Amino acid sequence: MASRPASTIIKLVIASLLVGLALSFLDLDPQALLAGLGETALKVFEIAVRIVEWSAKFIILGAAVVSPIWLVVIGWRYFRGRTG
Repeated sequence: MASRPASTIIKLVIASLLVGLALSFLDLDPQALLAGLGETALKVFEIAVRIVEWSAKFIILGAAVVSPIWLVVIGWRYFRGRTG
């Protein structure tokens, strides 16, 4: 059973009030919080780029072995299916 939109909005307002009070207690303001989110997103992107750079050489190395084997297996299945 779906909840009513009004009750959802009231719950969101109450949760926002409580979180806002907690952040105010920690001397955080919205501007500082949003500035930190931008830096966090940039750091996450930099980490993702480093992971891709690190893994790319291993993927290429593995593909150099796996791809020819895969092609041989596919070819074997193809020719075996045509003769039988």
